Amino acid sequence: MSLLSRLPLKQRTAIEPHRRLSREAATTITIHSLFQFGASMAGLFLNLYLWRLTEDLVINGIYNMIVYVMTPIAFAAGGWIAKRKDRMVTYRLGILLMALFYLLVVLMQENVAKYYLPFSVLNGFSAGMYWMGYLVLMYDVSTDGNRIRFLALNMVFFNAAGLAGPALAGFIIGNSEGLRGYTITFALSFVMFCIAAFVSLRIPAIRTRHKAYYLNLMVILMRKNRVWLRSLCSFFVLGLLQGIMLFLPTILLYRTVGREDMVGYLGVFFSGVLIASGYVISRVAQEGRARRYILASSTGIAAGAAFLLFDVRLWTVAVFMILFSIFNPLAINTLNSDYYKMIGVLPLKGQLRNEAVVVRECFLNAGRVLSIALLLVFAADLEPGRLAYVLLGASVLQYGIFWLLGGRDGEAERIRRKQNISSGGVRGERNG
Repeated sequence: MSLLSRLPLKQRTAIEPHRRLSREAATTITIHSLFQFGASMAGLFLNLYLWRLTEDLVINGIYNMIVYVMTPIAFAAGGWIAKRKDRMVTYRLGILLMALFYLLVVLMQENVAKYYLPFSVLNGFSAGMYWMGYLVLMYDVSTDGNRIRFLALNMVFFNAAGLAGPALAGFIIGNSEGLRGYTITFALSFVMFCIAAFVSLRIPAIRTRHKAYYLNLMVILMRKNRVWLRSLCSFFVLGLLQGIMLFLPTILLYRTVGREDMVGYLGVFFSGVLIASGYVISRVAQEGRARRYILASSTGIAAGAAFLLFDVRLWTVAVFMILFSIFNPLAINTLNSDYYKMIGVLPLKGQLRNEAVVVRECFLNAGRVLSIALLLVFAADLEPGRLAYVLLGASVLQYGIFWLLGGRDGEAERIRRKQNISSGGVRGERNG
């Protein structure tokens, strides 16, 4: 009988000290939840708002493509600011720019469709600044011991906020005349971003002597570290599905139910499924099983997309979204946890985290842009049969992540040993 089994049940179920979250980690989750509450209220309906104004999937597609092109540019700029100043400067700037974006949406109202190009540029740049600061902050407030738990709990609270936001927005829009409800929703989002910016003041800046920005050397590092390159390619494959899934389901749901409030309520249900999935991951997920989790998530999502081959109706879209909500968190949590661990073994022991996050975003958004471009080529008319094959194809491609994460343990250990041998010399060189 083990020592653990002799302990009282309360002690056995307590979280181990090394897995507990710090105050900064809890504050980070709070800020991200506030941000998501505002973003989910407006973000879910922003694409639908553009669709209602134009009824043109091409405009929606171009809008989102520009957002994803601008996001890596903002990541690069935000990474430079984070290195020269602090990641909190980038983080707060992203929140404030996002608040400005929705304030302009409120002021411009129907003219958003006329000026959708500059709006997409501002949206992409704002989101890139926010996520650049946040992804680096997640690395700073978590450890290898509690990171998988932190990411899972972050996903639970993030999606709980994402559950409440669409419900409130759907209620407001459904009970307002014309497009007035959209304006109210965007105004409330603006308020939530301002509150998130204020709460972010509780997280202090980190003073560091490492202010050099090595983004120009990342290509060389990719050539030398094939393990890291394969990890980056896995995010490209992930983006092939994520790009179209960030805006297409909302339009599909609206076309099948015809009511904005029902889209919001269905969004609440799917978020509830996602929260339950995230909670299970936080309790049972273990390190070292990345490929097993990716195989399960890819199979679940592909099975859901296969239902759309019957017909694109409410029940098939609902089945796909339920399975996607169950298995997508597993893929994202697994890849993020694996990537943060990878950052720790790159040269300079975590000092390249800003650059690593920027490069990761470039690969992810390249996949997103390509997927939207393919959608516009093959299914811009929203013909059900073509949509089903595009979604199924993007889902099946997720199996590529399983291959990319395989056969790398020996190479990773070789790189780690090599870096451990040379790290003393590197530190002495930098200190000198």
